[in-house]
Amino acid sequence: MLVLVAPGQGAQTPGFLTPWLDLPGIRGALEAWSDAVQLDLVRYGTEGDAEEIRDTAVAQPLLVAAGLASAYMLFDDPAELPRKIGAIAGHSVGELTAAALAGVLPDEEVLRLVRARGLAMAEAAAITETGMSALLGGDPEVSVAHLEKLGLTPANINGAGQIVAAGTMEQLAALNEDKPEGVRKVVPLKVAGAFHTHHMGPAVDKLAEAAEGLSPADPKLTYVSNKDGGAVATGAEVLQRLVGQVANPVRWDRCMETFKELGVTALIEVCPGGTLTGLAKRALPGVQTLALKTPDDLDAARELIAEHA
Repeated sequence: MLVLVAPGQGAQTPGFLTPWLDLPGIRGALEAWSDAVQLDLVRYGTEGDAEEIRDTAVAQPLLVAAGLASAYMLFDDPAELPRKIGAIAGHSVGELTAAALAGVLPDEEVLRLVRARGLAMAEAAAITETGMSALLGGDPEVSVAHLEKLGLTPANINGAGQIVAAGTMEQLAALNEDKPEGVRKVVPLKVAGAFHTHHMGPAVDKLAEAAEGLSPADPKLTYVSNKDGGAVATGAEVLQRLVGQVANPVRWDRCMETFKELGVTALIEVCPGGTLTGLAKRALPGVQTLALKTPDDLDAARELIAEHA
């Protein structure tokens, strides 16, 4: 059984969309989505520098657009996706990519929703200077207790020995000086706020307003949620969770546990891939993984689909 996953914020790098524009249909799709969200996705994905694409309001629609465009290149007909992919999930904003690919909402509606999400989260992040840092290694229970002692939130529990802490810059500085026992390294992330924490509370209401009037369809394949790793069967619940997740922790560890229970044999991560395949290699031994980084990865991904669909 094959799982398709979509990365979250921080996966973007300057120029990462450039090679994809040579493929038929990609530029046209990106230009149409740019018009829909009033943001030049082509420019940001090819010419934007690291600071520009770190901006939450830019990074989030850029990542979703890249994920959708690369996923559609895997199939001669996009309608094949729900027939050949066993389950789908996304990390943080990647959940919106997954929702579109699962047929819960049309692409343009998802892009407008993620544009509203990015703007609301950027506004919430501006209230207090906050950030996120990844903890590598250590015992999860020990690390979570230590973070709570410092006033930090375990915003992403990613499995494979990785937890992401979120909070104020002062709290993160204290973490650098006082790491939990067993943690090898604390790595600051390229994000502009303490996402998936109470600091994002103001963004939840704005995202709820943006979601009003949408008519989500039920997922066409198994949709695995960040909230608890559970499979969500109705479009209404998917949308409800997408609204609430900006202020709730991401439980990617539980998503991977669900993949295992479903009998995953292969996992493909859409562009800009790498982060989630790295976690899967450590947490899901024996599962074949492939990250879509450039169009050069498409042939191998199609072969993997043919083998595991």
